[in-house]
Amino acid sequence: MGKRIWIGFVTVFVTTQIIEVIVHFILLNSAYSQHLHIWRPIVEVRLWMLPVTGMFFSFFFVLIFSKGYEGKGLVEGVRYGVYVALLTVLPHAYSSYAMMQIPYLITLQWFLYETSEYIIAGVLLAAAFQLTPNASPGS
Repeated sequence: MGKRIWIGFVTVFVTTQIIEVIVHFILLNSAYSQHLHIWRPIVEVRLWMLPVTGMFFSFFFVLIFSKGYEGKGLVEGVRYGVYVALLTVLPHAYSSYAMMQIPYLITLQWFLYETSEYIIAGVLLAAAFQLTPNASPGS
């Protein structure tokens, strides 16, 4: 694993963890509070799992990007973020809506916020790849 992948990993992990806190603990807190019957009681929440799953996501987000990296600038990061969101966020949000008693507004907000999160992560990842010296595309 090259320097570019590790720098990208740290960039994506820190970015997504910050955005996850903002989205789920600040922006959506009141929506979640109105539907407490859906969620685990706070004493049963396994918060430690969030950064662990975030590390897995971040690593593979970067690894997959590195395999198709074309060096086309920040637009490549936007495109990649949209692709990943359509692959992961859209099915997760809408299948959760289909199976759970989640209000549609929460589903839509999950889709919009997390799509934005992945676009931001993709742009920062593309920037990190551009700025990492002595590395060729695909490494």
